[in-house]
Amino acid sequence: MNITYDDFLKVDIRVGTITRAEPFPEARKPAIKMWVDFGGDLGERKTSAQVTAHYTPDGLVGRQVVAVVNFPPRQIGKFMSEVLVLGVPDPDGEVVLLAPDQSVPDGGRMH
Repeated sequence: MNITYDDFLKVDIRVGTITRAEPFPEARKPAIKMWVDFGGDLGERKTSAQVTAHYTPDGLVGRQVVAVVNFPPRQIGKFMSEVLVLGVPDPDGEVVLLAPDQSVPDGGRMH
């Protein structure tokens, strides 16, 4: 199915920096809780992701990631996820996070 450019513009994808991360043992599958600073009006938003195969909470702090910031919040167990951090599967199906290959200002919109 093809989409129009206007359809693409409806998805607000921004870059942010992970400011805090911690294990999420209550999740059904191993996951990490993350707080991501998108700067400006968006500020800090939280999310969780099943990324434990390649990342540790300590290793995520300070890392820039790309996320969809205009989905409605979603309850995951007792945790409210406010954004969807984006990733792609490695050959084993484990998530590898998407990120800019150079440092960019937090809050920058993908285009």
